[in-house]
Amino acid sequence: MTRRELSLLPLSNLLAANGTRMSIQLSCGSIGVKADQRQAISYASQYGFQTVDADSGFIASLDRPALSALLAEMKQKNVGWGNSGLSVEFRRDDETFRTGLADLPRRAAALRAAGVTRVGTWISPASDDLTFSENLKIHAARLRLVAGVLQDQDCRLGLEYVGPKTSWTTRRFPFVHTMKEMKELIAAIGKPNVGFVLDSWHWYTAQETADDLKTLKNSDIVSVDLNDAPSGLAVTEQKDSARMLPCETGVIDVAAFLNTLNGLGCDAPVRCEPFSARLRALPPEQALQETAAAMKKAFGLIR
Repeated sequence: MTRRELSLLPLSNLLAANGTRMSIQLSCGSIGVKADQRQAISYASQYGFQTVDADSGFIASLDRPALSALLAEMKQKNVGWGNSGLSVEFRRDDETFRTGLADLPRRAAALRAAGVTRVGTWISPASDDLTFSENLKIHAARLRLVAGVLQDQDCRLGLEYVGPKTSWTTRRFPFVHTMKEMKELIAAIGKPNVGFVLDSWHWYTAQETADDLKTLKNSDIVSVDLNDAPSGLAVTEQKDSARMLPCETGVIDVAAFLNTLNGLGCDAPVRCEPFSARLRALPPEQALQETAAAMKKAFGLIR
């Protein structure tokens, strides 16, 4: 099948045609579209996304009949779950962390009942107060507890490193901001259900290559984010708050990123997270259309 023929296929048919196990996930919040869980599911169905973000708070609020009805609606609309964000705030003081951790079993059980198996969060790349080793110790201890709760409910925990130099140099002590350093943190946590949230943006800004991706296995990858970068800036000048839709500029080698993951047999959900002011200013329908088109273009590069 030619590239043009692939480009004409609906999203779900496109993924089947290029043989990938990855799914295209809608994350409304990441593209500036306001939507509750039910509206997000409807948008995913309408615009051809295969999976959608899972709101653990909403899901935990449903009784059994309401959850069954929601799952039936998703099945009818051919939409599945992608990943859920981690509800525990582990980056702040002990009391805040303990409060979030105490509520996690309830949310994790609800996710399991709904069939959600992937939870993701990000790691702050610097600290004003803690050295790398001090920060690693605290993160490992806290996230080990989080991972244990999720493991009890057959949920995996994905961690995302933040790669831009403009992010990890803003405070006194740099912390995890590369794939290699994230491997160190994951090893320190020591739980089998902990892996990566891989983002093409952070992969690019950390100046990593396809060879770095090849050091991973499918089981290491919990979820994936897909973005491009503004043109006209050196990689060291890129700012985390200004990204582009996949394939919008060609600065990031999206084809190499996706093809390498596909070669690993990656079966993770893939969402667009551009933090684009232009996209956020659009009407919801237009933002959804542009995002779907960008993801389709990117996945059409898989060979």
